[in-house]
Amino acid sequence: MNRKSICPLCKGTMGPGKTTFTVDFGSGLVVFRNVPADVCQQCGEAWLGDSVASSVEKIVQEARSGQREFEVVNLSAKAS
Repeated sequence: MNRKSICPLCKGTMGPGKTTFTVDFGSGLVVFRNVPADVCQQCGEAWLGDSVASSVEKIVQEARSGQREFEVVNLSAKAS
């Protein structure tokens, strides 16, 4: 995610940033804060890289199997 690219929605310039990402899996909700992403400088749309998406998916699976109804995950804190 260190390279600049073009936003597929508005054709603006994308660059590294952070976003908040929410996953509603029916029986629960996980909110991810400080998620590393490519963020459009024009429209604000954020795109997760493959490794970040894999981390998010793993955490959601853990929340689902633990039957947690609500969880907030700070990915900056997880990285340190």
